[in-house]
Amino acid sequence: MSDNSGAVTPNTVGELRVRTTFNPSANGNVDVIKQRTAELINLCDHLKPKDPRLVALAQTAYEEAAMWAVKAATA
Repeated sequence: MSDNSGAVTPNTVGELRVRTTFNPSANGNVDVIKQRTAELINLCDHLKPKDPRLVALAQTAYEEAAMWAVKAATA
């Protein structure tokens, strides 16, 4: 991923977990699903100091929901 200056920035935890760059069908709905899911996973990641177990469960649930939503979008 790169920012407006052209510098390469590392992927976030959410982007890595839902593989936002992988969309062989080039389906716009898939891009939206993955990006919003990545945002939710990243939001939860900031909550890890409070309760890492609950954060891990929430992130896994978001990943699973994204998987099913992508499946529906590409059916």
